[in-house]
Amino acid sequence: MTTATSRRNVLIGAASLAAAGGLLLTNNRPSAEEAPDPTEGRKLVFDEGFTTLDTAIWHAGPKATTFDTGFYGRSAFSRIDGEEGFNPYAIVDDPSANNGKALQISAQYIGHQMNVPSYYGNNLPEYQWISGNIQTAKPDGTILKGWRQGYFEARMQFPAHPLSFPAFWLMNGRSILFPQTSVELDVVEQKGWEHDLYGAYLHEWGKPGEHHKGIGVPTSVDITKGYFRYGLLIEGARCRFYFERKQILDPKTQQPIDWTLGRAAEMDAGGDVFWPLLTLALRSDVPFPNPLKPEDRLTHMRVDYMQVYA
Repeated sequence: MTTATSRRNVLIGAASLAAAGGLLLTNNRPSAEEAPDPTEGRKLVFDEGFTTLDTAIWHAGPKATTFDTGFYGRSAFSRIDGEEGFNPYAIVDDPSANNGKALQISAQYIGHQMNVPSYYGNNLPEYQWISGNIQTAKPDGTILKGWRQGYFEARMQFPAHPLSFPAFWLMNGRSILFPQTSVELDVVEQKGWEHDLYGAYLHEWGKPGEHHKGIGVPTSVDITKGYFRYGLLIEGARCRFYFERKQILDPKTQQPIDWTLGRAAEMDAGGDVFWPLLTLALRSDVPFPNPLKPEDRLTHMRVDYMQVYA
């Protein structure tokens, strides 16, 4: 893709940048443990504990955009009340969550003709899945919650699955109605078959000034076995990524990742903000399981909380 925000094109067009590099959080390599906790000195300005799924804050369905349908990958992102008789959104009891409740977003294989509006996969057996995406923005350009800068964090547990592609990511407000250029910050993207690795990315889509950064983040722990914290600190043009509140490192330099937003001044001039998305997608750039095992026809991602400190 050359001019706008289509994550579907990224998935179909090329392998993920995650294979390009890695972070080591091990005892025999430098770590970011000495760096300050990114919440220190900041005020908690948004605290979503998911005791309910508040539709005044969260809009469910395809990604908010006017560039394309907002779908990407092998699944249709459901509206808030479900699709094809399946609702992927649930608030569940979870003793591992901070307040005993968590948001569960599921993906289920429907396996027959579907009738999801504007979804390209309704007639394709491999694409007949329903999954979920929630975001604090709407396709008409309404930003329900947005922040230009601060520390953004979600505590999440990812599924182990041959197709799953969960993510916590940010888009800029202008990207919805003016998608010729846009900014995408992927705090975490995880492939369900990689249990101790995820990707972090910066994408400034469209010309002039198209700009991309990406890194693979080995974790040394199985991130499908429990909850972990994934964070991003944005200060002006600086973007610093965190795993368990430790800043991730560039494996080549052993220095903390510190990427620059080329469009920071443009965002400031236009009063633009970032809005978050929590997504369970299914990848379309890997072979479909043959056979698709019964246990892989339904899978779940959980979100304990999502917070913003400013």
